[in-house]
Amino acid sequence: MKRCIWMLCSLILALAAAASPATGSDDVGQAKALAQRLSPRLAGKVEFHKIADDNGKDVFTLESQGGKVVIGGNNANSMAVGLNTYLNRYCMTTVSWYADVPVELPDVLPDVPTTLSITARVPQRFFLNYCTWGYTMPFWQWRDWERLIDWMALNGVNLPLAITGQEAVWYNVWTKLGMNDKQVRSYFTGPSYLPWHRMANIDGWCGPLPKEWLEGQTALQQRIVERERALNMRPVLPAFAGHVPGALRDLFPNADIQALGSWAGFDDQYRTYFLNSEDPLYSRIQRMFLEEQTRLFGTDHIYGIDPFNEVDPPSFEPDYLNKVTKHIYESLTAVDPEAEWLQMAWFLYYQRKDYTPKRTRAMLTGVPTGKMTMLDYYCEYKEMWREHEGFYGLPFIWCYLGNFGGNTNVQGRVREAGERIERALAECGDNLVGIGSTLEGLDVQQFPYEYILEKAWDFAKTDEQVINELADRHAGHVSEPAREAWKLLYNTVLDITPGNFAASLPCSYPTLGKESRTVKYNPRDLLAVWDYLLAQDKVTTDAMTIDLVWVGRQLLGDLFLIEKQNFDKAYNQKDKQGVFDISNMLFELLSDIDILNSHHPQATLGQWLQQARDLGSTPDVKDYYEMNARRLITTWGGSLNDYACRCWNGLMWDYYAKRWEIYIREVTVASISRQDFDDTSFRAQADKFQQKWVNSTEEPICGASDQDVLTHCRALREKYRSQLDSWAAQSQNP
Repeated sequence: MKRCIWMLCSLILALAAAASPATGSDDVGQAKALAQRLSPRLAGKVEFHKIADDNGKDVFTLESQGGKVVIGGNNANSMAVGLNTYLNRYCMTTVSWYADVPVELPDVLPDVPTTLSITARVPQRFFLNYCTWGYTMPFWQWRDWERLIDWMALNGVNLPLAITGQEAVWYNVWTKLGMNDKQVRSYFTGPSYLPWHRMANIDGWCGPLPKEWLEGQTALQQRIVERERALNMRPVLPAFAGHVPGALRDLFPNADIQALGSWAGFDDQYRTYFLNSEDPLYSRIQRMFLEEQTRLFGTDHIYGIDPFNEVDPPSFEPDYLNKVTKHIYESLTAVDPEAEWLQMAWFLYYQRKDYTPKRTRAMLTGVPTGKMTMLDYYCEYKEMWREHEGFYGLPFIWCYLGNFGGNTNVQGRVREAGERIERALAECGDNLVGIGSTLEGLDVQQFPYEYILEKAWDFAKTDEQVINELADRHAGHVSEPAREAWKLLYNTVLDITPGNFAASLPCSYPTLGKESRTVKYNPRDLLAVWDYLLAQDKVTTDAMTIDLVWVGRQLLGDLFLIEKQNFDKAYNQKDKQGVFDISNMLFELLSDIDILNSHHPQATLGQWLQQARDLGSTPDVKDYYEMNARRLITTWGGSLNDYACRCWNGLMWDYYAKRWEIYIREVTVASISRQDFDDTSFRAQADKFQQKWVNSTEEPICGASDQDVLTHCRALREKYRSQLDSWAAQSQNP
């Protein structure tokens, strides 16, 4: 009996620890553990100590004492930001958010020449997007998450979205309400598509979800939230937003369950259903979900709830919208009196014609002031707080999106985002409670997100300081060519609003006489960037490898667009020789882009597919996960073909090049036979190929380079010198 009591007490203490962040002396221990994970050599150089906050604000200090770098902070999160400042500014090191990239340190770890004391400008620093779980993380394991959590801490994130493992919670809820195993797992989508199931966009697509997925993700989420809390983060867990299985209508025929609007061209069989928040069943489900989730994962009393994301509600009447949010909040506080609601403002942008100020005010004011915080999702393009009177008094977090679908392209609107943040901080007062990023995919370029999160701290850097520090840490040393390259990127090319379907033309569906991609910057600028990068003596860092690949593949992809236009023109002019010659150039470019990407593992299809297969325990499950992985980045589903396109090694040659081959062959045959191009026939062949490819488990065909990345890029520059120079010379500012 005593043993049972002791075990029960231990369980209670464990749950209590899991539900609260690290405190006191544990902050120093967590900061030390973080430094040790990054590098034992680094851990031997730095020391941490606890200091008081700065009038309630997070703060860190950085100085050298007795051959050690001493980092003070009011908590482990602040200490981590201090550590990252030391790494970035003095060690000229960028910590990758990918686990397979080691932390690169100088041979001699430098001292800090002057004492720094930096205070946070906002209390909340948010990171992640529901979509990131599909476009980047569906097959991540603990090793991947551990590095990303460390990266988030180093960049000051203290409010991370934490939605892993929720299907296990829902499985327990739905089965307790009478649904069987097959019904529940068929209601879930496949792993890659769970973000859009969680946001009530689609049900059942690429399902049913394997039972082993539920079990594995539960254990993973427990480790995730434990580490995040240890680093003074408040994980944002989900709550019930009204999305229910259609099968629930049979079990509760009197419940007010209605179909939501269709989404992204999916058939009606994948539509979702909404339970009216006034229905008594709503509060019952909310209680069941929150209690089960808290049992498994603890709580920090902040919940992400988005009842009508990209789908029409049953009614747009202001009174209805007000009642929905009012009753959702009441169902929350009936279970957790300390509950706070975190709401995406994305719906205000995406459905801006429907959500008039009157409707929006009614919806947002259904919750007591201070209990709902808005995530202004896409502020580098449209600040919705300006469109809706500062969200009618609600606190909000200014967010930079920066990437749709994990598209691999050079864009970002970074400088403009920084300027908008400064204006918002000056204008909004206490309503602006945070800065964050809502990126859809990590891709391989971290700078924009590090830049935005740094804005949450009072570094007060000039643009020149930002660029020089960035370039030096990407090069690993003071590098004038790298500085010139990044000056151009920052001031010209990266001043572009990110959009969807935005990768370069090789990743898009071929159409005769029409391109779905455009070049939105002056090619002369990006070509000059590449030339500066190629002028370096050597490349020793992962970050600079990424820069070379990132810029080089964009230039070659844009050159492909020009040659494709020439190809179509040759066909229209009945120039058979031109059609033949240019087709060879198109294949050369596709091959070279493919091989260029092989220099970085995160730009490879092989790694993406291997992650998926590694997560499965049986051949059938491995094949199922691979199908999900292949489909998401190609055909997607509904009307989203090519939405998540990636300019990756393996994908470029095994998928995109083969699709282009069908197009080029059909145009060439039409040219030789002097017949009209048969677009219907081409599309039938291309679609058949696509479906075969997403269901294949054959190892993809990909190229590889036997040269180092700098030598290879220089060779590509010479190979295409005349075409690139000619194109740049003819280009005008867009």
